[in-house]
Amino acid sequence: MHLFDYSLRLPITDPTWIFFLVLTIILFAPILLDRLRIPHIIGMILAGVAIGKFGFNILERDSSFELFGKVGLYYIMFLAGLEMDMLDFKKNRNKAVVFGVITFIIPVLLGVWSGTALLGYGVLTSVLLASMFASHTLVSYPIISRYGLSRLKSVNITIGGTAVTVTLALLTLTMVTGMFKNEINQYFWILQLTKMALTCFVIIFFFPRIGRWFFRRYEDGVMQFVFILAMVFLGGGILELVGLEGILGAFLVGLVFNRLVPHVSPLMNHVEFVGNALFIPYFLIGVGMLIDVKTLFSGGEALKVALIITFLPLCGKWLASFITQKMFKMNFHERRIIFGLSSAKVAASLAVVLIGHEIVMPNGERLLNADVLNGTVLMILVSSLISSFVTERASRKIAMKNEAQERLGETKTEDNILIPVSNPDTIGNLVNLALVIKNPKRKDGLIALNVMNDHNESSVMQAQGKKYLEKSAMIAAAADVTMHTVSRYDLNIASGIIHTIKEYNVSDVVIGLHRKINLVDSFFGVTAENLLKNTHRQIMIVKCLMPVNTLRRIVVAVPPKAEFEAGFTRWVNHVCRMGNQLGCKVHFFAHPQTLDRLDVLINKTFKELRYEFSELADWDDLLLLTGQVNFDHLLVIVSARKGSISYHPSFEALPSQLSKYFNNNSLMILYPDQYGDPEETITFSAPHGSSESLTYDKMGQWFNNWFKKN
Repeated sequence: MHLFDYSLRLPITDPTWIFFLVLTIILFAPILLDRLRIPHIIGMILAGVAIGKFGFNILERDSSFELFGKVGLYYIMFLAGLEMDMLDFKKNRNKAVVFGVITFIIPVLLGVWSGTALLGYGVLTSVLLASMFASHTLVSYPIISRYGLSRLKSVNITIGGTAVTVTLALLTLTMVTGMFKNEINQYFWILQLTKMALTCFVIIFFFPRIGRWFFRRYEDGVMQFVFILAMVFLGGGILELVGLEGILGAFLVGLVFNRLVPHVSPLMNHVEFVGNALFIPYFLIGVGMLIDVKTLFSGGEALKVALIITFLPLCGKWLASFITQKMFKMNFHERRIIFGLSSAKVAASLAVVLIGHEIVMPNGERLLNADVLNGTVLMILVSSLISSFVTERASRKIAMKNEAQERLGETKTEDNILIPVSNPDTIGNLVNLALVIKNPKRKDGLIALNVMNDHNESSVMQAQGKKYLEKSAMIAAAADVTMHTVSRYDLNIASGIIHTIKEYNVSDVVIGLHRKINLVDSFFGVTAENLLKNTHRQIMIVKCLMPVNTLRRIVVAVPPKAEFEAGFTRWVNHVCRMGNQLGCKVHFFAHPQTLDRLDVLINKTFKELRYEFSELADWDDLLLLTGQVNFDHLLVIVSARKGSISYHPSFEALPSQLSKYFNNNSLMILYPDQYGDPEETITFSAPHGSSESLTYDKMGQWFNNWFKKN
């Protein structure tokens, strides 16, 4: 017996070598195709063609490809819902419905005409063929995700329209198959629509509540990821039970979990990483293995059918995207995005053709014959290639344009957020809060600090501090953000924080709320009080009673004259950014003059934010907020240091009020930056109505002089 068996039998059936070959394709296809400027998706599909039974027959499309392929398809739809900008989607939902109807009707008309006039098929066969023309799969969506364009208006319209057109196509399939099975009666549509409405209600109403409960109870990243994946397949399974395609269930689950999985969170990074690294490439390779290129050269009726069902749907989708662009006044690149996303045909088209091929008519012929079945694989290849090329080119153009605009709008200063860590129970909430307020374009800007007393140099304290810093860095790294860790000795914690602020040019400090040890102890604690006295930077003192991503609303109490503080714009940007990332409505309570300034600032920078204003004329009315803040809300109190413009004597009673009336709420007490960055120039509305452009240092002097005169 030989020590090694060198015989090679094709197709390969050993699981080890199957998985190795698939991983090799996933690894090297992007590397090779990047040099040729060809989208990665095409490489995966072509690799599937080469290794499949219609190529070199290296691998067989076994149950593993079916399983991972279905997971990948569900993943694409789930990510589309998860990454969608819900505010923009709600704003453009009517446009999405219009596009969905247009991109269904035009291909259907072309399909019925071509089936009856060009191919000589019967009416029912032509209708079923038309439903295949109308449906499409978001094969090129990973390109959109890679370029960070998932919140583009045209993308949201296309994704919403996809749900509409796929639903209509599958209902058409259900109707045609029901007629052949004699299931169509007077109650058919009532029953079908009732089942659809009931299953959608279950997913929309119950799933977010289950998700919020789970995330509050279990903070382990692995458990949360497995839970998310289980809910995706539960949603898909429920839709399949009522006779619809499971991809719609996965899309719905993505929509309802949109607010629970912030785009800059570690969980979102896990979801995208696993999908893009394994499940989605597996699906694309599996699609390629279905394609028989030899049908191109078979000639005769098969080639005619293949050409018709390949190019007529593309014409219909282009016409639908053109009409949508003109109706909603979008630009050329947005039209290409819509066409690119909506032109690929894989999932629903395969479902239609396979089901239609299985139905045998009374005359003994199949509803969709072998020519249509063979033509479908050509349609999948060509439509996927065109979809990928068009989406890649349009995405690159839009991304380059957006990057150029961002560079023009960049400020001289950047946020550097410091997070002192000393309590293992609060590290996760503090880091996650910092992640949602930081600039999402930056992959750094976070600093974790552990301060040890000069008089306490025990190895136990050193090891503990190192462990806290490592935990902070791991949480940030899971969100694809690099965190700088600092461990230092100093006289006390406050002194260590102050020195670190100066050394690392820190702009904001996020610190946990002090826990009172005895009656003599103050509400904020010695450390926070010393920080407020000895640094002018923005300080955020935080108490989170639940994970940040499960908060449902942010209530902000703003004192009079807060708009005159140097740090006003900074804290408004941070609060609004947090509202956007968490999908929360932000409710501002402030003096009418302050609300006017807030309105101008928010409309200029955060037009998509959900917010509302209420008048809080007197800071003594703060207790009125007790009826506005629920257990799953975050109460943000914008305070001020003594001697600052917006300081009010009633701030002295703030600790006792918070302890008495808001003890069971998540809190953030925010002290704005007093002076800002000395060289940064801003334009602001002066009290007498004129507009001034000054540095922060000059602005502080201007206000001091103005208040002395008035």
